[in-house]
Amino acid sequence: MKILKHTLFSLLATMHVLSAFAQTKQPNIIVILADDLGYGDLSSYGHPTIRTPNLDKMAAEGMRFTQFYAAAAVCTPSRAALLTGRLAFRSGVYGKGDVFRQNSASGLPLNEVTMAELLKSKGYVTGMVGKWHLGHLPEFLPTRQGFGYWFGVPYSNDMGKVFTTHKDGAYGIPPGPRPNAPALPLYRNETVIEEEPDQRYLTKRYTEEVIEFIKKRQDKPFFMYYASNFPHTPLYASPQFEGKSKRGLYGDVVAELDWSVGQILKTLKELKLDQNTLVVFTSDNGPWLPMQDHAGSAGLLYEGKNSTYEGGMRVPAIAWWPGKIKPNVVSEEIISMMDLLPTFASIAGVPLPKDKELDGMNISDVLYGKKTQVRNMIHYYINENLYAVRKGPWKAHFTTHASYSQEAPLGHETPLLFNITEDPSEKYDIANSYPDVVEELTKEYNKMKSIAHVPSEIEKVIPSSQ
Repeated sequence: MKILKHTLFSLLATMHVLSAFAQTKQPNIIVILADDLGYGDLSSYGHPTIRTPNLDKMAAEGMRFTQFYAAAAVCTPSRAALLTGRLAFRSGVYGKGDVFRQNSASGLPLNEVTMAELLKSKGYVTGMVGKWHLGHLPEFLPTRQGFGYWFGVPYSNDMGKVFTTHKDGAYGIPPGPRPNAPALPLYRNETVIEEEPDQRYLTKRYTEEVIEFIKKRQDKPFFMYYASNFPHTPLYASPQFEGKSKRGLYGDVVAELDWSVGQILKTLKELKLDQNTLVVFTSDNGPWLPMQDHAGSAGLLYEGKNSTYEGGMRVPAIAWWPGKIKPNVVSEEIISMMDLLPTFASIAGVPLPKDKELDGMNISDVLYGKKTQVRNMIHYYINENLYAVRKGPWKAHFTTHASYSQEAPLGHETPLLFNITEDPSEKYDIANSYPDVVEELTKEYNKMKSIAHVPSEIEKVIPSSQ
């Protein structure tokens, strides 16, 4: 009887220790980044025909943001800012051409501290699946920037031998293959495993890689950065999804991305990791409007990608962490994607780098429902140029430029002023009625303009052999 009691006591004690360990184990973190997904492209954000049941369920079980901002209006500087918590002009990831290309000689500088490097220093297993677009040369790949594992492509999916599947082409380039263009390589870590992979199956393959990573690393805290190639053009959906959406091929692609998210959340629940895993879904910038029916929608927001109007930088975002984030919360707080790095650092107990000026803020109390406001300011840049400033409900445009317009940017001696809480479509300039607000935002504009920029990395290119 004594032996039985002792055994029972030992078993209960062990279970208590294991339970305590489960509660104190560092949380896993997953970031899922869509490419060119517009503010109005999910059914939970009001799209009338695209169906996204898994992302809708994610929002119902977590927190959906209505004022979440990408840190730039195009993908390369946006991704640099996401991973470093810093505006792109601080790292040099800006410049003529907007993004890194196949002839780029540089990438995200190695002296920048990525969220992967921060979390790795605290014992996290780190991995990335999908599009990198922060330098394709070996010294700039994800595996040199804190990621222990990578499966994906080095730049956008239009930078291979096929530019667009759109029937009218784009930018004067006809649809179909470009046989003389460089291939779009698919990497596993630092090895090219395929030249020009079949993009119809990329979402499925990416999903399988993410799930495999989770299953193999579930015994340790992990960080996974899953950056989809889609719905950036050219659009590709697998046969399982092609032709299924009322929104056409674009809707098919978004539906498959939604399926991908659903498979990942399902895996976390099956492995009983859901209550110890924070998942954040968002987009790198607004919709690529010149792609016409192959582009998304910013809903009631004006303009899209490559514009500092709201449609270019305000993006859908959902945070999910059962047991930590209350279900079915709609947050109207102003949030920047740069806030994720300091938030993850706080959650994981990692000190922030002391030698870097961070622009992100810790929003963990917003996620936990303890605070309703952390930031009230957003700065809208095109490359190193500050175009607009938001403070609270007020947004002042000092320079405006339509998405990919051939016309020069238009400077405003008196900035355009909008109350974007009341006028999210930015239709009604009320600068003349609020000179004190214009003055206040002009001071902030001048303060940010006075900050020195480091030299552009994007403008460093490999000399042509011709």
